[in-house]
Amino acid sequence: MKVCVVGAGAIGGLTGAWLARAGHDVCLVARGAHLEALRRNGLTLLAQEKREVFALRASGEPADFGVQDAVFICLKAYSIAAMLPRLKTLVGADTMVIPAINGLPWWYFFKEVGRFDGTTVDCLDPAGELFAALDPKHILGCVVHGAAEVREPGVVKHTAGRLFIIGEPDRARSARAEQLAAAMNAAGFEARLAPDIRVEIWTKLIGNLSYNPVAALALAHMNDINGNEALLGLIRVLIQEAMRVAEAYGVRVPMTVDERIGVAKELAGAKISMHQDVEKRRPLETDAIVGAVVELARKAGIATPMIDAVYALIAERAKHL
Repeated sequence: MKVCVVGAGAIGGLTGAWLARAGHDVCLVARGAHLEALRRNGLTLLAQEKREVFALRASGEPADFGVQDAVFICLKAYSIAAMLPRLKTLVGADTMVIPAINGLPWWYFFKEVGRFDGTTVDCLDPAGELFAALDPKHILGCVVHGAAEVREPGVVKHTAGRLFIIGEPDRARSARAEQLAAAMNAAGFEARLAPDIRVEIWTKLIGNLSYNPVAALALAHMNDINGNEALLGLIRVLIQEAMRVAEAYGVRVPMTVDERIGVAKELAGAKISMHQDVEKRRPLETDAIVGAVVELARKAGIATPMIDAVYALIAERAKHL
């Protein structure tokens, strides 16, 4: 396949490296010192004791590359609005666009079928500009269960997990989704097709919504949080509230609170994304991970007092970065 990874940072770098290793024609969209290092030294992937270097085309301009078979969007949620209109030259009639992103995606209500079908999530796409910039028929939903870090410009460290869950927004089992999953599995991913990608979105989101702001506020690694009973008590309440919101939108998360905490424990000592962003003084994905759930809770009339409190704290923390 011809594949472009837009946002070749931690998860994006990992995605590009694995696909390139399998022989796919991979190009990378990046910026700043990371882009300079990619051009100068290639993409370096660290995994356990192994070091691999991939000489891949890299640019800050998507227009430098032609139409692709697949485009992976691995950006922070707050960067998507500015980038999406610039992807037009990458997207042909049959191009798959896979937003491998954190939080509730802007396209969530596309072919959702419920009472909000076709509407936007106001805090993510208030004017509907994202829907206008990319025809959502190209989108394949994606949920990533894995962790990586950019150790230095051009160098990505894989720290945990390789599960990528793929699914059509309309819940169909499509040939394109099957082909993509097969290619990813052959490249070393653990790719799985989901009958309903929104179940997978919420299953991950209830963990992100709880662990990410706590990690960012406490500057705690995953094993620090999981070893602290007081913090785990907070995590449990946040997950419970988020699960009630999901159920109001017809999604029942197929695990208990403690089972979801067990999934998070598999990340061991990982420094998760919002913690990394605070340390590097970058903007936070506050709305995609927490604010969107607050918005959906209000629309559905669900009380989420602890999520509201954590949202107020992490939104204020973000202002001071």
